Amino acid sequence: MSKLTHSFKLLREFTGLAREKRAYWLVPLAILLGLVAFVVVAGQSAAPLLYTLF
Repeated sequence: MSKLTHSFKLLREFTGLAREKRAYWLVPLAILLGLVAFVVVAGQSAAPLLYTLF
């Protein structure tokens, strides 16, 4: 299976858990953590380009 399929399965399980336990505060927390992870990965790939400017 591809990584994307596993990611969607994990997302479905996570939202199911939040819905079952009525822990809706977990969803914005997971979104925030995902955005932070994206910024870190994007920042690492853009760092060599920024170093050449300065």
